[in-house]
Amino acid sequence: RSSYSCCYFVLPCCFFDFHGKYSRRQSKKTQYREYLDFVAQVGFVCGFHVEEDCLRIPSTKRVSFIGKSRTYAAAERARIDQQITQFINSRRTCAVATCDRGVGFNHKDHCAGPCKETGSEPPEDETETAGTVWMPGFQPRGKVEQIRNCASLPRDFVNEVVLNVANLLLNAAPQKSCSDKQVGNMSTWNQGESLSLREVAEHLNQETLKKLKNEYGGLQTLLKNNHQVFEVLNGRVHIRDWRKEKPPSKTKPEVKRRLSAEAFKTRLCWFFIHHPDGCSLPSEACPYAHGTEELR
Repeated sequence: RSSYSCCYFVLPCCFFDFHGKYSRRQSKKTQYREYLDFVAQVGFVCGFHVEEDCLRIPSTKRVSFIGKSRTYAAAERARIDQQITQFINSRRTCAVATCDRGVGFNHKDHCAGPCKETGSEPPEDETETAGTVWMPGFQPRGKVEQIRNCASLPRDFVNEVVLNVANLLLNAAPQKSCSDKQVGNMSTWNQGESLSLREVAEHLNQETLKKLKNEYGGLQTLLKNNHQVFEVLNGRVHIRDWRKEKPPSKTKPEVKRRLSAEAFKTRLCWFFIHHPDGCSLPSEACPYAHGTEELR
Protein backbone atom coordinates (compact mmCIF):
# COMPACT_ATOMS: atom_id res chain seq x y z
CA ARG A 1 0.00 0.00 0.00
CA SER A 2 3.05 2.26 0.29
CA SER A 3 3.30 2.98 -3.46
CA TYR A 4 2.49 1.44 -6.82
CA SER A 5 6.17 0.64 -7.41
CA CYS A 6 6.48 -1.19 -4.07
CA CYS A 7 7.53 -4.86 -4.11
CA TYR A 8 7.59 -7.18 -1.11
CA PHE A 9 9.05 -10.34 0.38
CA VAL A 10 7.53 -11.90 3.50
CA LEU A 11 8.44 -14.98 5.56
CA PRO A 12 5.34 -15.75 7.69
CA CYS A 13 6.13 -17.02 11.16
CA CYS A 14 3.90 -16.04 14.10
CA PHE A 15 0.14 -16.29 13.50
CA PHE A 16 -1.06 -12.66 13.55
CA ASP A 17 -3.87 -10.82 11.76
CA PHE A 18 -4.21 -7.04 11.36
CA HIS A 19 -5.88 -6.71 14.77
CA GLY A 20 -3.98 -9.30 16.82
CA LYS A 21 -3.63 -13.08 16.91
CA TYR A 22 -4.95 -14.96 13.88
CA SER A 23 -8.07 -17.06 14.55
CA ARG A 24 -8.40 -20.38 12.76
CA ARG A 25 -11.44 -20.89 10.54
CA GLN A 26 -10.73 -24.21 8.79
CA SER A 27 -10.16 -27.52 10.53
CA LYS A 28 -9.25 -29.39 7.32
CA LYS A 29 -5.93 -27.53 7.00
CA THR A 30 -2.99 -27.33 9.34
CA GLN A 31 -2.71 -24.07 11.24
CA TYR A 32 0.47 -23.20 9.33
CA ARG A 33 -1.05 -23.87 5.88
CA GLU A 34 -4.20 -21.94 6.73
CA TYR A 35 -2.13 -18.96 7.85
CA LEU A 36 0.03 -19.13 4.71
CA ASP A 37 -3.13 -19.02 2.60
CA PHE A 38 -4.29 -15.96 4.54
CA VAL A 39 -0.99 -14.14 3.96
CA ALA A 40 -1.17 -14.99 0.25
CA GLN A 41 -4.75 -13.72 0.22
CA VAL A 42 -3.60 -10.35 1.59
CA GLY A 43 -1.19 -10.09 -1.34
CA PHE A 44 -3.92 -10.91 -3.87
CA VAL A 45 -6.31 -8.37 -2.35
CA CYS A 46 -3.56 -5.75 -2.54
CA GLY A 47 -3.28 -6.43 -6.27
CA PHE A 48 -0.06 -8.43 -6.47
CA HIS A 49 0.90 -11.45 -8.50
CA VAL A 50 1.85 -13.54 -5.45
CA GLU A 51 4.60 -16.12 -5.83
CA GLU A 52 5.40 -18.79 -3.23
CA ASP A 53 8.85 -20.16 -2.52
CA CYS A 54 10.48 -22.44 0.03
CA LEU A 55 13.76 -21.22 1.54
CA ARG A 56 16.79 -23.35 2.30
CA ILE A 57 16.98 -22.46 5.98
CA PRO A 58 17.05 -24.68 9.11
CA SER A 59 13.49 -23.88 10.16
CA THR A 60 10.10 -25.59 10.06
CA LYS A 61 8.58 -22.32 8.83
CA ARG A 62 10.40 -21.58 5.60
CA VAL A 63 7.63 -20.87 3.09
CA SER A 64 7.89 -17.31 1.77
CA PHE A 65 5.85 -15.07 -0.53
CA ILE A 66 7.13 -12.58 -3.09
CA GLY A 67 5.16 -9.81 -4.78
CA LYS A 68 7.10 -8.35 -7.72
CA SER A 69 4.35 -7.15 -10.07
CA ARG A 70 0.80 -5.81 -9.90
CA THR A 71 -2.41 -7.19 -11.35
CA TYR A 72 -3.78 -3.72 -12.20
CA ALA A 73 -2.71 -0.55 -13.94
CA ALA A 74 -1.43 2.46 -12.03
CA ALA A 75 -4.57 4.42 -12.95
CA GLU A 76 -6.68 1.94 -10.91
CA ARG A 77 -4.76 2.50 -7.70
CA ALA A 78 -7.60 4.43 -5.99
CA ARG A 79 -10.06 1.58 -6.62
CA ILE A 80 -7.65 -1.03 -5.25
CA ASP A 81 -6.92 1.15 -2.21
CA GLN A 82 -10.65 1.23 -1.45
CA GLN A 83 -10.73 -2.57 -1.82
CA ILE A 84 -7.85 -2.87 0.65
CA THR A 85 -9.64 -0.57 3.12
CA GLN A 86 -12.78 -2.74 2.98
CA PHE A 87 -10.70 -5.88 3.43
CA ILE A 88 -8.95 -4.53 6.56
CA ASN A 89 -12.28 -3.41 8.05
CA SER A 90 -13.85 -6.78 7.28
CA ARG A 91 -11.04 -8.57 9.10
CA ARG A 92 -11.58 -6.38 12.16
CA THR A 93 -15.37 -6.89 12.25
CA CYS A 94 -14.86 -10.63 11.79
CA ALA A 95 -12.41 -10.63 14.70
CA VAL A 96 -14.96 -8.94 16.97
CA ALA A 97 -17.64 -11.43 15.91
CA THR A 98 -15.25 -14.32 16.52
CA CYS A 99 -14.62 -13.14 20.09
CA ASP A 100 -18.36 -12.76 20.69
CA ARG A 101 -19.53 -16.01 19.12
CA GLY A 102 -16.60 -18.33 19.85
CA VAL A 103 -14.55 -20.57 17.60
CA GLY A 104 -17.54 -21.73 15.57
CA PHE A 105 -17.60 -18.49 13.55
CA ASN A 106 -17.27 -19.29 9.85
CA HIS A 107 -15.59 -16.80 7.52
CA LYS A 108 -15.34 -17.47 3.80
CA ASP A 109 -11.86 -17.69 2.35
CA HIS A 110 -10.65 -15.09 -0.16
CA CYS A 111 -13.21 -12.56 1.02
CA ALA A 112 -12.04 -9.29 -0.52
CA GLY A 113 -15.05 -7.24 0.54
CA PRO A 114 -16.80 -6.60 3.84
CA CYS A 115 -17.56 -9.55 6.09
CA LYS A 116 -20.76 -11.26 4.96
CA GLU A 117 -21.64 -12.13 8.53
CA THR A 118 -22.02 -8.46 9.44
CA GLY A 119 -24.15 -7.67 6.38
CA SER A 120 -22.99 -4.05 6.22
CA GLU A 121 -20.38 -1.81 4.66
CA PRO A 122 -17.64 -0.37 6.88
CA PRO A 123 -18.69 2.84 8.64
CA GLU A 124 -17.93 6.07 6.78
CA ASP A 125 -15.62 7.40 9.46
CA GLU A 126 -13.49 4.24 9.27
CA THR A 127 -13.27 4.52 5.48
CA GLU A 128 -12.18 8.15 5.72
CA THR A 129 -9.68 7.48 8.50
CA ALA A 130 -8.13 4.55 6.63
CA GLY A 131 -6.11 6.93 4.46
CA THR A 132 -4.05 8.05 7.46
CA VAL A 133 -4.66 5.42 10.15
CA TRP A 134 -5.12 2.05 8.48
CA MET A 135 -6.25 0.27 11.64
CA PRO A 136 -8.09 2.63 14.05
CA GLY A 137 -7.86 1.44 17.64
CA PHE A 138 -4.95 -0.93 16.95
CA GLN A 139 -2.92 -1.67 20.09
CA PRO A 140 0.60 -3.02 19.46
CA ARG A 141 2.06 -5.38 22.04
CA GLY A 142 4.26 -3.83 24.69
CA LYS A 143 7.97 -3.27 24.23
CA VAL A 144 8.67 -5.53 27.21
CA GLU A 145 7.07 -8.96 26.97
CA GLN A 146 6.51 -10.70 30.28
CA ILE A 147 8.13 -14.14 30.53
CA ARG A 148 5.51 -16.57 31.82
CA ASN A 149 6.89 -20.02 31.03
CA CYS A 150 7.91 -20.74 34.65
CA ALA A 151 11.52 -19.77 33.80
CA SER A 152 11.37 -16.60 35.90
CA LEU A 153 9.99 -18.28 39.04
CA PRO A 154 12.29 -18.17 42.08
CA ARG A 155 14.71 -21.11 42.12
CA ASP A 156 13.85 -21.98 45.74
CA PHE A 157 10.14 -22.15 44.86
CA VAL A 158 10.80 -24.43 41.87
CA ASN A 159 13.07 -26.71 43.90
CA GLU A 160 10.43 -27.01 46.62
CA VAL A 161 7.69 -27.96 44.14
CA VAL A 162 9.96 -30.50 42.41
CA LEU A 163 10.86 -32.13 45.74
CA ASN A 164 7.22 -32.22 46.91
CA VAL A 165 5.98 -33.80 43.66
CA ALA A 166 8.83 -36.32 43.59
CA ASN A 167 8.14 -37.38 47.21
CA LEU A 168 4.46 -37.68 46.36
CA LEU A 169 5.23 -40.09 43.48
CA LEU A 170 7.75 -42.06 45.54
CA ASN A 171 5.41 -42.46 48.52
CA ALA A 172 2.56 -43.54 46.25
CA ALA A 173 4.53 -46.69 45.36
CA PRO A 174 4.68 -49.71 47.66
CA GLN A 175 7.90 -49.65 49.69
CA LYS A 176 10.58 -52.03 48.49
CA SER A 177 13.44 -53.54 50.41
CA CYS A 178 16.54 -51.38 50.16
CA SER A 179 18.90 -53.90 51.76
CA ASP A 180 20.73 -54.22 48.49
CA LYS A 181 21.15 -50.76 46.95
CA GLN A 182 23.39 -51.91 44.16
CA VAL A 183 23.39 -49.12 41.58
CA GLY A 184 21.44 -50.00 38.47
CA ASN A 185 19.54 -52.91 40.02
CA MET A 186 16.03 -52.78 38.56
CA SER A 187 14.48 -54.62 41.53
CA THR A 188 15.62 -52.17 44.22
CA TRP A 189 15.53 -48.67 42.71
CA ASN A 190 12.20 -47.05 43.52
CA GLN A 191 10.77 -45.27 40.47
CA GLY A 192 7.51 -44.48 42.25
CA GLU A 193 4.04 -44.46 40.73
CA SER A 194 2.55 -42.27 38.03
CA LEU A 195 -0.18 -39.77 38.90
CA SER A 196 -2.33 -37.52 36.76
CA LEU A 197 -1.65 -33.79 36.76
CA ARG A 198 -4.98 -33.31 38.53
CA GLU A 199 -3.99 -35.71 41.33
CA VAL A 200 -0.64 -33.98 41.75
CA ALA A 201 -2.31 -30.56 41.87
CA GLU A 202 -4.71 -31.74 44.57
CA HIS A 203 -1.74 -32.38 46.88
CA LEU A 204 -0.21 -28.92 46.43
CA ASN A 205 -1.17 -26.00 48.66
CA GLN A 206 -3.30 -23.12 47.37
CA GLU A 207 -0.49 -20.59 47.47
CA THR A 208 1.66 -22.76 45.19
CA LEU A 209 -1.21 -23.34 42.76
CA LYS A 210 -1.95 -19.61 42.68
CA LYS A 211 1.63 -18.84 41.62
CA LEU A 212 1.55 -21.54 38.95
CA LYS A 213 -1.76 -20.33 37.50
CA ASN A 214 -0.06 -17.07 36.55
CA GLU A 215 2.31 -19.02 34.27
CA TYR A 216 1.54 -20.44 30.82
CA GLY A 217 0.95 -24.17 31.21
CA GLY A 218 1.13 -23.93 35.01
CA LEU A 219 2.17 -27.11 36.80
CA GLN A 220 2.69 -29.08 33.59
CA THR A 221 5.17 -26.52 32.24
CA LEU A 222 7.15 -26.48 35.48
CA LEU A 223 7.42 -30.28 35.54
CA LYS A 224 8.42 -30.45 31.87
CA ASN A 225 11.07 -27.80 32.46
CA ASN A 226 12.55 -30.14 35.08
CA HIS A 227 12.96 -33.02 32.65
CA GLN A 228 15.94 -34.38 34.59
CA VAL A 229 13.49 -35.53 37.27
CA PHE A 230 10.11 -35.90 35.57
CA GLU A 231 8.53 -37.25 32.45
CA VAL A 232 5.02 -36.02 31.55
CA LEU A 233 3.16 -38.27 29.11
CA ASN A 234 -0.53 -38.09 28.19
CA GLY A 235 -1.35 -35.97 31.21
CA ARG A 236 0.41 -38.29 33.69
CA VAL A 237 3.58 -37.54 35.67
CA HIS A 238 6.34 -40.13 36.06
CA ILE A 239 9.75 -40.03 37.69
CA ARG A 240 12.28 -40.35 34.88
CA ASP A 241 14.32 -43.55 34.89
CA TRP A 242 17.57 -42.72 33.14
CA ARG A 243 18.36 -46.40 32.61
CA LYS A 244 15.58 -46.48 30.02
CA GLU A 245 16.84 -43.45 28.09
CA LYS A 246 18.30 -44.15 24.66
CA PRO A 247 22.10 -43.95 24.59
CA PRO A 248 23.62 -41.12 22.51
CA SER A 249 24.07 -41.80 18.83
CA LYS A 250 27.32 -43.53 17.92
CA THR A 251 27.35 -41.97 14.45
CA LYS A 252 29.09 -38.82 15.74
CA PRO A 253 32.80 -38.50 14.96
CA GLU A 254 35.08 -39.57 17.78
CA VAL A 255 36.35 -36.02 18.32
CA LYS A 256 32.82 -34.64 18.82
CA ARG A 257 31.93 -37.48 21.21
CA ARG A 258 35.01 -36.76 23.27
CA LEU A 259 34.29 -33.02 23.41
CA SER A 260 30.67 -33.53 24.43
CA ALA A 261 31.75 -35.93 27.18
CA GLU A 262 34.20 -33.37 28.54
CA ALA A 263 31.46 -30.71 28.73
CA PHE A 264 28.82 -33.12 29.97
CA LYS A 265 28.52 -32.67 33.72
CA THR A 266 27.61 -29.05 34.30
CA ARG A 267 24.75 -29.70 36.74
CA LEU A 268 24.37 -31.78 39.87
CA CYS A 269 22.35 -35.01 39.71
CA TRP A 270 19.02 -34.50 41.46
CA PHE A 271 18.66 -38.23 42.19
CA PHE A 272 22.13 -38.51 43.72
CA ILE A 273 21.19 -35.75 46.20
CA HIS A 274 17.48 -36.34 46.88
CA HIS A 275 16.37 -39.86 45.89
CA PRO A 276 16.29 -42.32 48.80
CA ASP A 277 18.00 -44.97 46.64
CA GLY A 278 20.42 -42.53 45.04
CA CYS A 279 20.92 -42.38 41.28
CA SER A 280 19.93 -45.37 39.18
CA LEU A 281 23.07 -44.96 37.05
CA PRO A 282 26.74 -45.26 38.00
CA SER A 283 28.65 -42.00 38.05
CA GLU A 284 30.44 -42.64 34.74
CA ALA A 285 27.13 -43.27 32.94
CA CYS A 286 25.08 -40.46 34.48
CA PRO A 287 24.92 -37.22 32.45
CA TYR A 288 24.85 -35.23 35.71
CA ALA A 289 27.48 -34.78 38.40
CA HIS A 290 27.51 -37.10 41.44
CA GLY A 291 28.95 -34.47 43.75
CA THR A 292 30.55 -31.07 43.19
CA GLU A 293 33.96 -32.61 42.46
CA GLU A 294 32.56 -33.93 39.14
CA LEU A 295 31.28 -30.57 37.93
CA ARG A 296 33.12 -29.20 34.91
